[in-house]
Amino acid sequence: MGDLQPRSETRIRIPVDGERSTSGVLLTPGAGGKRTVVIVAHGAGNDMNTPLITSFAEGLCAAGYPALRFNFLYKEEGRSAPDRQEVLVRTWGAVFAHARQLLAGKVDSWVAAGKSMGGRVASQMVAEGLLPVDGLIFLGYPLHPANDMGRLRDSHLYMIEVPMLFFAGTRDPLCSLPLLKGVLERLRAPREILTIEGGDHSFHVPKSLHRQEEEIFAEITATAVEWIGRLK
Repeated sequence: MGDLQPRSETRIRIPVDGERSTSGVLLTPGAGGKRTVVIVAHGAGNDMNTPLITSFAEGLCAAGYPALRFNFLYKEEGRSAPDRQEVLVRTWGAVFAHARQLLAGKVDSWVAAGKSMGGRVASQMVAEGLLPVDGLIFLGYPLHPANDMGRLRDSHLYMIEVPMLFFAGTRDPLCSLPLLKGVLERLRAPREILTIEGGDHSFHVPKSLHRQEEEIFAEITATAVEWIGRLK
């Protein structure tokens, strides 16, 4: 990875609709970088600077993959409640369109990644043909509301044809592991899963397991890097 240094970090403004825009951070490796770009969206209760998102993007860049993380409009504008679905979709689409324009001629393939809500929205867009990416990474998929396994958010997943990589904690109240594995068995697209023993929805584990957050994030990133390398 040392051959890829120095990297560059660029803070960008991304127009979304009318006079509204959001911010993003584009990390690009130095010489020897890959031609697959990963766009990373945050979850409902955090933003693009949450440790998991930041560590993931930086780890991808260190492995040679350009990575762009961004804020949804509600976080950019200082609000806590997530935007309506159509606004989330419009923001994701605007970020992707801006990245394609910004990196025109330098990219062969795209991967959409997201924490919880960010990954769910991306997958819904892919299922509807609104986000033409080559792979999806879920940093904790919100399969159902907290502790309510009777309402699954899985119907669109069966329409997706691009490869998918799922990360799931064994203590995630928003994603029963047995239910998720049942969904994965029925998907028609290639799919893989890495489970984090003891992990909750953000991959925090009990102190009794003696695992540091940085170690878990590094494992997630390393798995994603290896998986992305097999996409094309």
